[in-house]
Amino acid sequence: MIYHVTQKAAWEKALQNGFYEAPSLHTEGFIHASAINQVTGVLERYFENQSNLVLLHIDENKLTSPVKYQLATSVEEIFPHIFGPINIDAVEKTEIL
Repeated sequence: MIYHVTQKAAWEKALQNGFYEAPSLHTEGFIHASAINQVTGVLERYFENQSNLVLLHIDENKLTSPVKYQLATSVEEIFPHIFGPINIDAVEKTEIL
C-alpha cells in the first residue's frame, strides 16, 4: 500500500472523471506518493495549516500506471512515484485528515 495526500475537491473531481491526476503529473511527470511511515513528514513539510485534505490508500498492484521508487534528495528518502494517472479502483480507502 502506498499513500497520496490531496485536497478533498481534487478527489471529488477524480471520482467524477474516473481517474486522479495531481498537478505534479504535468509539471514533474509523476504523482508523489509515500509509504505509511512517510505521511506525517509529508503533511508537515507540504500541507501545514491546510484543511479539507484526503489521504488516498493506494494498492500499487492495482495501478495501471507504473510506480518507481526514487530518492528525494531534499530529505534523503526513497519515495514511490506514480508515472501516470491513478485509476480510481486502485484506491482502497480514503481518509479525511
